[in-house]
Amino acid sequence: MNVNPRITVCLSVVLLAACPAGADKLIDKLRDAPKAHPRLFFDKEAEKEIKLKIKRSPALKKVFFQVKHLADGLLDKKPQERKKTGKRLLGVSRECLERMTHLAMTYRLTGDSRYAARGQQEMLAMAQFSDWNPSHFLDVAEMTTALAIGYDWMYEGLEEKSRYAIREAIVKKGLVPSLEGGWWVKSTNNWNQVCHGGLVIGALAVLEDKPKLAEKIIRRSCENLPIAMKEYAPDGAYPEGPGYWKYGTSYNVLLLSAMESVLGTDFGLAKSEGFMESAAFYMHMIGPTRKFYNYSDCFDTDGGVTPAVYWLASKNSAPGLLFAEKQKLLRFLAKKRGGADRLFPFLLLWAGDLSKSDMPAKKHMCFGGKTPLAVFRTGWNKNDTFLGIKGGSPGTHHAHMDIGSFVVDSMGTRWAEDLGAQRYYSLESKGVDLWHRQQNQGRWTVFRLNNKSHNTLVVNDGLQLVKGHAKIVRFSDEEAFAHAIVDMGPVYPDLARAARGAALLKDGSVLVRDELKAVKKKARVRWGMVTKAKIRIKDRKTALLARVGKLMVVKIRSPGDVEWKIYLTDKPPAKYDAPNPDTCMLGFETTLDKGKSTVLEVHLVPGGKSSYSADDKTLAEW
Repeated sequence: MNVNPRITVCLSVVLLAACPAGADKLIDKLRDAPKAHPRLFFDKEAEKEIKLKIKRSPALKKVFFQVKHLADGLLDKKPQERKKTGKRLLGVSRECLERMTHLAMTYRLTGDSRYAARGQQEMLAMAQFSDWNPSHFLDVAEMTTALAIGYDWMYEGLEEKSRYAIREAIVKKGLVPSLEGGWWVKSTNNWNQVCHGGLVIGALAVLEDKPKLAEKIIRRSCENLPIAMKEYAPDGAYPEGPGYWKYGTSYNVLLLSAMESVLGTDFGLAKSEGFMESAAFYMHMIGPTRKFYNYSDCFDTDGGVTPAVYWLASKNSAPGLLFAEKQKLLRFLAKKRGGADRLFPFLLLWAGDLSKSDMPAKKHMCFGGKTPLAVFRTGWNKNDTFLGIKGGSPGTHHAHMDIGSFVVDSMGTRWAEDLGAQRYYSLESKGVDLWHRQQNQGRWTVFRLNNKSHNTLVVNDGLQLVKGHAKIVRFSDEEAFAHAIVDMGPVYPDLARAARGAALLKDGSVLVRDELKAVKKKARVRWGMVTKAKIRIKDRKTALLARVGKLMVVKIRSPGDVEWKIYLTDKPPAKYDAPNPDTCMLGFETTLDKGKSTVLEVHLVPGGKSSYSADDKTLAEW
């Protein structure tokens, strides 16, 4: 087929214009890239530095012990089989990546051929799969990452015919299927980062054999990854929550690190607004209880050891970003078992001096972007009080109807809970459509996802508006009365005004105040807070919460004509809803006549003693 050279030139100009600054040098960078293996992330020369770093650091010695321990446990295990869970092969892909990173890192740092032989066996088994499930492209991306790292890092220990088979699998089951594109190519969420990240790593691994294909894959990522990286603007908050921050950002970091190691540049991608600041966001999302502020599709566990934070801390020259990470690492190492995460071995590459991890200077933070939120704490110790509150929209990817919802930690336990995500397959297998977020879709029938299970308001037994977006209209980090105010009006159609303020007082108590006005019809409003504590209602306005030998007193300050009730949350209404054992909701109800206003104010007092006795202050007076 004849191709008009003028069209080719024009197309190249368009592609180059779409890339970040400097990506027009891609062809030169690819031409000058090292052709020898290993080259991804660290070459043979850097191996010496890694070994020396481990030798000098007692903590990194323990990290390597854990990596090798898991690799040793894999030597006698059989390779995985192609078994899907619902529509996903993702569990197999992730397990393969964990096996490859641990086996390959151990091989590189010991030179023991047993690890390469076992890695070869695993990769050949994956190469023989009929495909890597391109209908759910995350599966392909993670499998491509796994085989690319194994192929590159264990290259010297692989048989020649095995190299060929593994390389062909990377190309034919990973890179080539991606050329058909898909919604993920230009998406704004973690799929963009994971898919482009895995494919770029695969392209760099086979660069000398498939230079044109590699160029196409890398150029496409330079054009489209910025679409997802814009989500970090303006200050690092990740709309999908801290759990998906770890997933998307880890692959984003892998991509940048891989390009730096092979091409000597990331083409300016790391300069995307908010990206380098996002490690601070992740750190502030972990409460004193070691639980995430788990909004959106996020579980409350703290995410475990997260190597990407070490990369970001190093690039920012900010060891204080590792305050929470170092604690997580020390707790993990004390367990004396192998394997923390499929990317755990990267800690050996990206960790600096682990003796430096200063306590963060800031205790209160407000983040903007698609999902604005504010977090406050009295300190960074386990018994301090922590408060998180959010705005945003249920229409954001992975979001819940949790606008105005809050969590509270104090005295070493979580008192105000977010039930978190429900496993996707448990819902998909029962026919629930999770991924269409319009107002009347099946997603919003799931108890954990709608506002009836969150620490926010339910108005006329209805749902929050998917198209609504709530802003944080005020934030103060004043030590005596740190607070944020969320304008929830856009998500409540039956309220003409809905403003929620949440404040952390100097004595560690928490104040939640709602100022509401009904539209031209009555509004029945329920205030609710989910807890795992045992509740005893002392009187109409006072509830005593007890947990792990601690006491939280919760008082209704306004209105005067309501009383505490307990709502069941442990067994939700639908058959497909997951149970929520040991939970219930403390709340109350009130009715606003049409056009009328009211104030709801609740005071959470750790231990039952508070110095706060101010008269009723409006949110405007806060």
